[in-house]
Amino acid sequence: MDLPDVSERNGPISCYQVIVVKMRKDETLAGLERRVGAPDVILTDSAPLEGQTEPYVALGFSREEYRQLVSEGVDVGTGVGCDHECCRRSEVTTSGRAKDHGDKALEPATKYTAVVRVYVDTSVSGGRRKRDTKKLYATSSFIEPVVTQDVVTTAVIPIAIGAAVGVLLVLVTALGILLYRRRAAAKKSIPAANFPLTPVATPEEAKDELQGAVGPAVDAGTEEELAVKPKPKPKPKPTPRPPKPPAKKPSAPVQTPKFDEPIAITNLEAEFDRRTSHDNQIFSEEFSALPRTLGREHAEAYYSDFNMEKNRFKNIIAYDNARVQLTPISDTPGSDYIHASYMDGYNVARKFIAAQGPLPNTVNDFWRMIWETESKAIVMVTNLKENNKQKCTQYWPDSGKQSYGDIDVTIVDTIPMVDQLTRIFLVTKEGVRGRRQVTQFHFLGWPDYGLPQSPMGLLKFHRTVVTKTTAKDTPIVVHCSAGVGRTGTFLTVDAMLEMMQAEEKVDVFGFVSRMRQNRSTMVQTEAQYVFIYRALLEQYLYGDTEVEVANIHHYMHKLRTEQPGKDKTGFEIEFEKLTRLPVDRANMRSGNLPANMNKNRVLQILPYDTRRVFLKHKPGVKGSDYINASFIDGYRQKDAYIATQGPLDRTVEDFWRMVWEWNSCSIVMLTELKEKGRSKSAHYWPEDEQLQTFGDVIVTAQGVETFSDYDLRTFHVRHTKEEESRTVQQFHFHGWPEVGSPDNASGMIDLIGQVQKQQQQSGNGPITVHCSTGSGRTGTFCAISTVLERVKAEGICDVFQVVKALRLQRPHMVQTLDQYQFCYQAVLEYLDSFDHYANFR
Repeated sequence: MDLPDVSERNGPISCYQVIVVKMRKDETLAGLERRVGAPDVILTDSAPLEGQTEPYVALGFSREEYRQLVSEGVDVGTGVGCDHECCRRSEVTTSGRAKDHGDKALEPATKYTAVVRVYVDTSVSGGRRKRDTKKLYATSSFIEPVVTQDVVTTAVIPIAIGAAVGVLLVLVTALGILLYRRRAAAKKSIPAANFPLTPVATPEEAKDELQGAVGPAVDAGTEEELAVKPKPKPKPKPTPRPPKPPAKKPSAPVQTPKFDEPIAITNLEAEFDRRTSHDNQIFSEEFSALPRTLGREHAEAYYSDFNMEKNRFKNIIAYDNARVQLTPISDTPGSDYIHASYMDGYNVARKFIAAQGPLPNTVNDFWRMIWETESKAIVMVTNLKENNKQKCTQYWPDSGKQSYGDIDVTIVDTIPMVDQLTRIFLVTKEGVRGRRQVTQFHFLGWPDYGLPQSPMGLLKFHRTVVTKTTAKDTPIVVHCSAGVGRTGTFLTVDAMLEMMQAEEKVDVFGFVSRMRQNRSTMVQTEAQYVFIYRALLEQYLYGDTEVEVANIHHYMHKLRTEQPGKDKTGFEIEFEKLTRLPVDRANMRSGNLPANMNKNRVLQILPYDTRRVFLKHKPGVKGSDYINASFIDGYRQKDAYIATQGPLDRTVEDFWRMVWEWNSCSIVMLTELKEKGRSKSAHYWPEDEQLQTFGDVIVTAQGVETFSDYDLRTFHVRHTKEEESRTVQQFHFHGWPEVGSPDNASGMIDLIGQVQKQQQQSGNGPITVHCSTGSGRTGTFCAISTVLERVKAEGICDVFQVVKALRLQRPHMVQTLDQYQFCYQAVLEYLDSFDHYANFR
């Protein structure tokens, strides 16, 4: 009995409730549901009166506690109250109506069932969009009823935990109630590849997509706050039995790789593939061969009794030979100590300081270090809180000025972008004339668990740091939480990118080994180690495609020119690289579920599960949380767009549910209802000031304005169960021909400008964009919008990386070479509208 998919887009899972329901003697589950309500309805204001008064929350668990109970089990019916915070969470707002929570004693010879309710913590979302609600939850189905024995003591419930994508609950009789959750891998699933696929596009519209991969994804590994455990040695291979005659000549033994030898970048892809084969066997051996923690005699300051409270973790050691020494404060033992270590770059000594995230009692020391080392740049690769755990104390003011000991810090500017934030501080010291500017580069793209899905975000962040700093800004202070895992990853990527450029080689093993002589466990997990190689390979294969707008004409000329020896233009070569990006079909499970398949216009273009837009689940309706739509990041904002297909007749209600639930007030339509005699979108709006109801959403047409390339329709939208109403505008673009792309981009540029104005007035919810499949024209619109935003903000154009990022968020975005060239054309036409490029901002 499946628990509806629980998206962590709105935050990590917060806690679990076990809700117990007493049944009547001859009552069936269907009868119970008619009497008290469906599982997702009980103990809510929507439930019948008995559904609000009879079920009760017996137990509550945090995410961590729930995991620990895999093998232990818990007792139900002990008669003990529940003090857990999750037990106090209730969806019944009428005071005194719901039963008191607590593990009440079970009655003998009585029938019971139960559900598990999972709450999502909406306070943490990693910058992703959240529904306007404080409580989000999902509930399992009712468990098969069980009758307690004539004499009941307690009931044992062993609970097994896995990924929060579904829960199977089985109730059996033993001493009482047994509750199991099968692992997600054991659930019945249908491989996407087994389904027949309709064509992505007609032959005139697109060429077949090529397949290929940079390399496999890597498991997350252990995170920084956990104790560092030695990597287990690879298990020895079993000794083969002596061959019986006649025996074949034994094959040559596998050659042990020499990890300390640099790798030529021309061999990097082959070496990566070799290391990842056989379940990362060589990577595991290489990581295990890195130097271990040095002895206690190398870290006297770290182990000093005066300094123990300044260390965030007991197993992350700053060695004496490289530790940053502060100016001692008189009569204060240990005042010269901070958990920070000097680190060399590729060819610059002490280019970096690797530091732990400040603790409340070390924030003043952190700013003393910034001042005394004359550092002008801070690189932060952690969030203040992750998975409800404090990773770093905030060491800067949100606004104005704040004092940290005798150092004053004033924040003067904050520059947000997707996955990164730049803060500008002015720093002064009491009794010292002058002030210094310190820039903090804060990377937001590292998820709470594991690693970024792609190294693209980290590489872009690294480029930001490199372009905004100079040799005079060193040492650059880099910190995460412990100052070894993500910090070591960033430092290694920086050094190896410089080595690639200078020597056309990389030496990851050698560089990490040298870092570990200064600070323990730099690059903390095997997964981070492999991620470094993935980042270097990404850079080697795709390179740096940024171009300053002053050079855009020269760059475009190169792209139009056929490359020597390749018989292809630069445009064709770039786009071919994009088509080699693999479509992650294993990440399309939701769209391939039987309940959802008929909601897809084209079965090759499904939303990735990690990016799909979730609708509120309708109790008892399978697949009711699904729509073929994906969140797409913009230049400054995560989830700036919702890319979706043209609604089908059977999905129009879902379309308006999505618009309402995610507070989207701008709809961009890039197709006609029919093209070439084929339906491209349902007619999903009312006309001529009429009112039309789509489920619980009521849409009233308020008028239409006609412009040269688009119609602007205005709708009044309200929900039958909510008092709020909204104005939603639809921009219906008519300038796209049935074949190819528009002859010029002026209409598209104007459309983008008008949509942005509407966004400023409506509160900046996600922009819903659709064509027919939600990929080709939709991706082109999102790409041009994102590229132009960066052009205006930085004077930098990078169409290739923008389109590449789009394709990692939704398959086939910017579907044809023609559309890809149109993105460049739009940039050129936008810039040509200014007399001088220097004035375009």
